[in-house]
Amino acid sequence: MNSLKEKTLLMGRQAQSAVRVLATLSGEMRQNAIAAMPAKLLAVKNELSKANAVDVEEARTNGLEGPKIKRLQITDKVFDYMLNRLEEVAQLPDPLNRVLEGHTRPNGLRVEKISVPLGVIGIIYESRPNVTPDAASVCLKSGNAVILRGGSESLRTNVVLADAMISALQENGVPQHAVQIIRVPGHEAVDELLKLDQYINVLIPRGGKGLIRRIAEGTRIPVIKHYEGICHLYLAEDAPDEMAVALSVNSKCQRVEVCNALENLLVDLKSAERLLPKLKQAFDNNGVELRGCERTRLYLPGIEQAVEEDWSTEYLAPILSVKIVDGLNEAVDFINTYGSGHTDGIVTRSLERANRFVNAVDSASVLVNASTRLSGGGDYGMGAVVGISTDKLHARGPVGPNDLTSYKWVVYGDGHLRQ
Repeated sequence: MNSLKEKTLLMGRQAQSAVRVLATLSGEMRQNAIAAMPAKLLAVKNELSKANAVDVEEARTNGLEGPKIKRLQITDKVFDYMLNRLEEVAQLPDPLNRVLEGHTRPNGLRVEKISVPLGVIGIIYESRPNVTPDAASVCLKSGNAVILRGGSESLRTNVVLADAMISALQENGVPQHAVQIIRVPGHEAVDELLKLDQYINVLIPRGGKGLIRRIAEGTRIPVIKHYEGICHLYLAEDAPDEMAVALSVNSKCQRVEVCNALENLLVDLKSAERLLPKLKQAFDNNGVELRGCERTRLYLPGIEQAVEEDWSTEYLAPILSVKIVDGLNEAVDFINTYGSGHTDGIVTRSLERANRFVNAVDSASVLVNASTRLSGGGDYGMGAVVGISTDKLHARGPVGPNDLTSYKWVVYGDGHLRQ
């Protein structure tokens, strides 16, 4: 069995077999396997650092873009983050076998709706090796088997991570094929994965819009996805100066290369004269280029003119578009027109205004007086997540263990017959 097609088919069959075994294991067994993973990663930290250094150097030689190089690197901070996420996921409540709803009929028939795993999950991602332990732990926590396909640029790093976690499975009575990783580079492996609709229940792509669109359009398998993160922050007429500046800067500058970074800043006309000079100074201090509408440039004449394309561009870079709007309704219309449904926020002291914004903005995450960078599993108390969804079916927003479950109906009778 040497062909890539045959190897991929085998992975699908092995994952499906693992799911059947996982269904019989207790939540405690799955928890113990995840809890053992941090020690396994610590044991291979030197090997991991060497593999990552080779991946990074090769990626630079091949001309990989700066933001992707940054995502590829495993610094001590990133390594500690991975360990912490594993520990958090291990301690989360078991998402399986929960009674989502239930009742007893007048005739004594007991009907329950119970949470169950989705099955086999395929995760395809670029550059970010921290996705490997996140995805493995979240899928295992929810009783799913996972087939991982990281980017070719991070193959060495991902294999070290995956092998360490697989050893934790084996030592804790969990099927080793509950976590598998494709170990060959190239697009052909992805093409074969997309054909496994008889084994894979859902695909989750993480990466650039081109990758995600290719996955969504190239398979019959359901896909949980978001194409891009064009995130907005609306500074209302009563937005406090210090808070408005701090949230705007954090939303944009904390990490410019990620999907919940701010791309469009909306400033109410009634607060523009007060806020714009302070915002300009703060963004200058952080090396951010501002592009503004005509009215914004009346207050900040030195900035670039924003064009139509800017409002719908996910920069993933130190560039920010700024627009003055006439009140909350125009802000909401702008967001619902140009946004990607990922994350949008408002800064205001008015609860009534905040509630109007929350109800009107059609996005997966809507924040009030908080940085857009908070939209994600960790800051929502979900532990690790396997991605962000801007769809409305099956999951929406950060996709954690609870979101990787479905349900089945379980009915208890005592010889009940249909009349």
